[in-house]
Parts: sequence; C-alpha cells; structure tokens
Amino acid sequence: MGNLCKIKNKGDMSFNKRKLGKYDLEIVPLIFGGNVFGWTLDKVGSFAILDAFMDRGFDTIDTANNYSHWVQGHVGGESETIIGQWLQERGNRDKVILMTKVGGRFNYAEKPNVKGAYILEHVDHSLKRLQTDYIDLYQTHYDNEETPVEETLRAYEELIKQGKVRYIGASNINPERLVESIDVAEEKNLPRYISLQPEYNLFDRAKYENLYKNIALEKQLGVIPYYSLASGFLSGKYRSAEDFTKYTRGEGIVKKYWNARGQRILEALDEVANAYNTSPSAIALAWLLAQETITAPIASATKESHIQSFVESLQLRLSEETLNKLNEASRY
Repeated sequence: MGNLCKIKNKGDMSFNKRKLGKYDLEIVPLIFGGNVFGWTLDKVGSFAILDAFMDRGFDTIDTANNYSHWVQGHVGGESETIIGQWLQERGNRDKVILMTKVGGRFNYAEKPNVKGAYILEHVDHSLKRLQTDYIDLYQTHYDNEETPVEETLRAYEELIKQGKVRYIGASNINPERLVESIDVAEEKNLPRYISLQPEYNLFDRAKYENLYKNIALEKQLGVIPYYSLASGFLSGKYRSAEDFTKYTRGEGIVKKYWNARGQRILEALDEVANAYNTSPSAIALAWLLAQETITAPIASATKESHIQSFVESLQLRLSEETLNKLNEASRY
C-alpha cells in the first residue's frame, strides 16, 4: 500500500503549511487540541506536551474560553490559563498560531451566548488568561439563533479594528446560519468566517459530508475538524471491556462507537497501519488530511509518544486503494 519515510533527525522537522481558507493565515496542518489542559493534564504535563509538540515542527494550538468547566471544581478558563503561562515562560508567542473560542457555556444551565456585548467582554478575559494582546483565530464556539448574525459580526469587526483578533471562524453552527453569516458579512463588508470547526472523523462522517462539505467548498472555508480521533477510539486503544473502564472517556466511547461499524473501522485501520508500518492514529489523521476540504485536523495528546502519530500522519500519502478501503469500512 505504500511506504512511510521516517524523519531521522528530530531537529530537522519541517512541514509544508496550508492556508486556512482563502486568506493569509498559514498553519502546519495538524492542530493541538487544548481541551486536555487542566483536565487530563496538569500544568507540568501540559508544558511538557506543548514543548514536545513545538519541538517537532508544529505551530498551532486550539482551545476555548470555557475549557475545562466540566471538571469538578473548575469554572472554565483553565486551559487558556495554562497556555498563557506556557507562552509567558517560553517567550514564544511569535512562533505560535493561537486559536480560541467564545460563546460556549461555562455551566450546563447556561445557553450559548454570541451577543455583541458578551463577545467584547469575554475576549479581554481570554487575552488576560492567554497573556497575549491578540488571538490569531477567534471562533464562535456555539451559536445562539436568537442573536442576529450581524450583531455577532459587528463585535468581531470591532475586535479586529482594535487588533485583538486577526481572523474569525465558526464551530458549532447550523448550515443555514453559517451561510447567512458569510452572506451578511460579504453584503455589509464585515469580517467573515474563514474557517469551520466541525466534528468529523472516520467514524463521524455523515453530518459533515451531507450538510457542510459543499458549503466549505463554495465559501472557501478552511476546515479544522475536532474529535479527529473520535475521542481516542480511532487510536485503537479501546479493545476490551477492561479498556472502557480504564480510561476517562470509556463509558461514552462504548455507547457511541463500540458497534459493528466501529469494529469494522478499527479492523481496516489495523490492516492499513500494518501495511504502512505506522499507528492507527496516524492513518486516521492521514485519511482526514487526504479529504478535499480539510485544512488541518485537531488532535490532542497526553503523552509525548502520542505526538509521533501526528508527525507520521503528515509524512504519509495514502494510496487510492487505501483510501477506498477506509471509505468502504466506514460507509454509513
């Protein structure tokens, strides 16, 4: 099926960058997902994994202002705080593409909030936690359809004028509101979303491919999917009942993914990974990178060894035969 060329010297690692949408923001096409900071990784572990990520030639980190509010005793903002401390201690802000989000809930009783005043207030909280004066990509985390899209875009316009934000993107937003937001932006000469962050991976294909893919093509959006490894399921680490009880997300994984289709996907990943002498994670990420609309998958890691799959995914070129095998195994 093909060969994987290993990079021998860690210090020589460099990857071709991709533009995010049709604009000038260029990134190494694998983004670190910061939901683990302050959750499954403490400050020391977070610093170590971020150092390892950057040492291997990557440059982009994604988080949100409300991570990790779901952890008992947390209020949200813990992930941004750790990233900000790391940026300050390393003095490397100019080497990092920093993405965060606004609008999501800080507790389960709240609704998403994309009102203009709310965005203008919360960007300053994020900047303070991140210990920076600008955010490269500021994203609507969750939309609230009660708020006119123009109000949200006017707030982003103000932030861009102030230099606090460079570009804007959207994550959890329905297709109609996404199109409306872009059309209103172009009609009224307001900032427009340059990226979309949907849930998309080898298992979770239908929603993106049926509802969003054509919009991404037509509107020239960069697509940076989250849950690229299906919360770790596609790494292959969940193989038995014991595995589902051993890991933090095990209960949710077994309910959603451990079925005939999920097992068929894992079997195909194992076969392809063996053929390419790499890991199932690297193959799952390489499959995403081979999809027409995808700029860069978002993936998390809790051990330095996990980052090797990120490296290998960017070195792989999956054959048409391989892609067809994976597409067939994950057919829905």
